[in-house]
Amino acid sequence: MEEKLIQRLESAVCRLEALSPAAFSTRGVSLESDDNAASEPPILAFEDLMRNYVRKVSDAAEKIGGQVLEATRIVEEAFSVEKELLVKVKQAKKPDLAGLAGFLKPLNEVILKANTLTTGRRSEFFNHLKTVADALSALAWIAYTGKECGMSMPIAHVEESWQTAEFYSNKILVEFKNKDQNHIEWAKAMKELFLPGLRDYVKSFYPLGPVWNPAGKMTSATSTNVSAPSAPAPPPPSAPLFSTETSQASARPKEGMAAVFQEISSGKSVTEGLRKVTDDMKTKNRAERTGIVNANEIVHKNLPSLSKSVVAPNPKFELQMGRKWAIENQIGKKDLVISDCDSKQSVYIYGCKDSVLKVQGKVNNITIDKCSKTGVVFTDVVAACEVVNCNGIEIQCQGSAPTISVDNTGGCQLYLSNSSLNSSITTAKSSEINVLVRGSDADGDWVEHALPQQFVHVLKDGHIETTPVSHSGG
Repeated sequence: MEEKLIQRLESAVCRLEALSPAAFSTRGVSLESDDNAASEPPILAFEDLMRNYVRKVSDAAEKIGGQVLEATRIVEEAFSVEKELLVKVKQAKKPDLAGLAGFLKPLNEVILKANTLTTGRRSEFFNHLKTVADALSALAWIAYTGKECGMSMPIAHVEESWQTAEFYSNKILVEFKNKDQNHIEWAKAMKELFLPGLRDYVKSFYPLGPVWNPAGKMTSATSTNVSAPSAPAPPPPSAPLFSTETSQASARPKEGMAAVFQEISSGKSVTEGLRKVTDDMKTKNRAERTGIVNANEIVHKNLPSLSKSVVAPNPKFELQMGRKWAIENQIGKKDLVISDCDSKQSVYIYGCKDSVLKVQGKVNNITIDKCSKTGVVFTDVVAACEVVNCNGIEIQCQGSAPTISVDNTGGCQLYLSNSSLNSSITTAKSSEINVLVRGSDADGDWVEHALPQQFVHVLKDGHIETTPVSHSGG
């Protein structure tokens, strides 16, 4: 049955080709051009990039599963979309601004999908999701159209995008060190995908941006406007230009501002027809407008706003699933204490204000998120202490902390004990960060060290050298 059907289809195709050879020859040329574009060295090299690097990230993600695997599937999708765009570049002319926006729309949608994973409440794998979302912006190098397009050169754009993502990738390396090697493998594979993977690919084939085809077709956004059939020309007027209808229309009374200008240009007196204002019409002489405001009116006007009460979020202080301490929305609480804890538990502090928390014992990590005027005192952490989106925070480490990271925070005082002087402190998008340590005497005064928040970047010998700005009073 299937063989007979195939024979009938083949015979039908032969008859159609005989009837319209020109149409089929044109289609054959377009299909051949598509195959040629997909088989060119830059496209084949990009397939090798996906096969060698993206596959390595996917293999590591499958061992982890969950949200990490979901985010990695978006990475695979983004690189597949990038490959399709590279093929279209070989076939299309350089588009205008509107055409470029339509051309990049598939890639923007995938990147937006990755950013959506990082919104909402902070998840357990927030660093993984943030690494993916920030790193995928490197694929936007394909939007580079010249020095005046407002973005860095393609190679620099890839490097800068990964530098943003590496802040969160390093957190993964610290958090899962000697804990879960699959996460370490995933973070390292992500870095290799972009540096050197994508960077070396762009450097080899597109160091000055995508190379469009001058003889190619328009992109979809532009070709739609060009190929749309133009409207037929309007028929010639059936009457002379200065017909009786035109004169009749001009004789009609004008409306709106045209009537005002017509009245002004008529030569009549400007004040003609105006009504005289008598003394009893003036505001200062009107008894009902005394300028005194009735208190009852104020109360009645404000009643609707008073009825809308603001509902404060519910405070929370609990141990979830035996693994995570959740301290949320604590306002004005100076005596918060976690005494029963172990090194496998984590502490997450969210939305607290004007409060103090003391952690007595060793925990795995501590995260302080969206808090203000809050103090945290802890003994030891196994992985890291993180401060994110905060304002006016004081942290005192009485034991040891391998890593302390401060991100998007204004005003942070870090008190380090003698056991934590070797801690690694990482800051990003933060200001007024001070580190206080004891002097030579263990019970002596605190010595304050301000972390720099201004830097000088100099291009030297083909790479960027960054040094902090030092201020002297001399």
